[in-house]
Amino acid sequence: MTLKTTTSTRAGSSFMRRAFDRMIEARSAQARRYVNGYLLSLDDATLAAHGYNRDELEREGTSTRGF
Repeated sequence: MTLKTTTSTRAGSSFMRRAFDRMIEARSAQARRYVNGYLLSLDDATLAAHGYNRDELEREGTSTRGF
């Protein structure tokens, strides 16, 4: 009889791991908002040249404060 052991960061993980994962997700979202704020300061031609859409960036939200 063979037993298989699996580990996962989500299912059955410890409280600390889940807290750390959520902290990383929150900081990633904060970074995206910060970058979106800068991107929205650029003109439409520059945004289009780099593959961004002003309407899309505005929907995702911005943050004018730093970390």
